[in-house]
Amino acid sequence: MTISEAQKTVDEWIKTVGVKYFSELTNMAILTEEVGELARIISRKYGEQSFKESDKKYDLGDEMADVLWVLICLANQTGVDLTAALKKNLEKKNIRDADRHKNNEKLK
Repeated sequence: MTISEAQKTVDEWIKTVGVKYFSELTNMAILTEEVGELARIISRKYGEQSFKESDKKYDLGDEMADVLWVLICLANQTGVDLTAALKKNLEKKNIRDADRHKNNEKLK
């Protein structure tokens, strides 16, 4: 699935099953919540925190997909073409960071 297809699929789901988009502010709050759930799993799986019994039901990929879903919702409702935005962002990074990471002593 391309990013464009994902945006169309989410939009179709929202307009049929989901009835309508939550407000942008509500979706921003939901995105923050979903990122927190993702951070919780990563901190336990890759960091020093240990899993609680209630954490074991979480799936890393599913949590990432939740973040992506809400981000796509926000893009759709604010008129952002994520494919175009990502391409533009990569161009910016290629110019700005062309040598930045190669010259970073911390990465050697």
